[in-house]
Amino acid sequence: MKEIKDLDLNLLKLLQAVVETKNTHAAASQLGISQTSVSRGLAKLREVFGDQLFIRKAHGVEPSELAEKLAEASDEMFTPIIKVVESYRDFEPEEFDGEITIALQIFFLEVYGVGIFDALRKVLPKAKIRLVYWQNDSLAEVINGHVDYLVQFEGYPMPQEIYQHHLNSVKLCLVARKGHPVLEQTSDWESIHRLPLTRVEIDGVNSKRSPIEKLYQSKGYKADVALVTHSVKVLLHKLKASDAILFGSSYMVEIEPELACYPLPKLPKELHHINIVGGYLQTKRGFPLNQLLHQTLQSYFDSVEQPEL
Repeated sequence: MKEIKDLDLNLLKLLQAVVETKNTHAAASQLGISQTSVSRGLAKLREVFGDQLFIRKAHGVEPSELAEKLAEASDEMFTPIIKVVESYRDFEPEEFDGEITIALQIFFLEVYGVGIFDALRKVLPKAKIRLVYWQNDSLAEVINGHVDYLVQFEGYPMPQEIYQHHLNSVKLCLVARKGHPVLEQTSDWESIHRLPLTRVEIDGVNSKRSPIEKLYQSKGYKADVALVTHSVKVLLHKLKASDAILFGSSYMVEIEPELACYPLPKLPKELHHINIVGGYLQTKRGFPLNQLLHQTLQSYFDSVEQPEL
């Protein structure tokens, strides 16, 4: 038996027509092809499925149980494809009034949330939009179809069911209060490793230590983690009211003018920035709504300019 995956899909339409009409002449007429083409198609089908697909009768052919089952399965196979094509043709973003859920890592929601909302509202003016922060169960929500699009750090563990694409790169720096007594002088490890450290909580990562804490450990230091929080507002308050530091970005300074950016200590080049990715279910890559979300989020991030460090 030949590989079924190599089968020409047109042959399945031929099979359906012959099963339905029980006559090769009628099937040829229905499909708008010649009798010779039908005969050749049936010969190819027999090569794949065996000789017992149809039994010749005096005035036509009698489909076997296998032929009828294959015709039924073919119908079921084509139906979702047809629905996708039809939904693509009929999709009108300006009239779409359904619900859209986008899950973002909390930091991205705080920094980019307003811009993302405005970009979505522009292309989907009637949609009901949910912008939610990424939680422990968010990945399962993406897989079961309850989250339409995600915005995450590159490197966040994702299964193969999720299609990912690069959205943006963010340059990193040390963030602390203006006039910081240590960072105004130096950012070398020996001088900064004792400073209180703050970070944003990252849900969904099963690790006792954050990447920053692992970095400290690799240098032979123990990080003095003074604050871990979901709230960017709380994080900013801690930074401007103490000597605590954050491995963050210049976006934090844009949010809170009492803070400043300082040079990073010596780090591997790949740790000088973080990459942001967007993603959604592989099975929805052809869906018009997901395509639109992809294009809209990509255009938004392409337009974002990071404040100068």
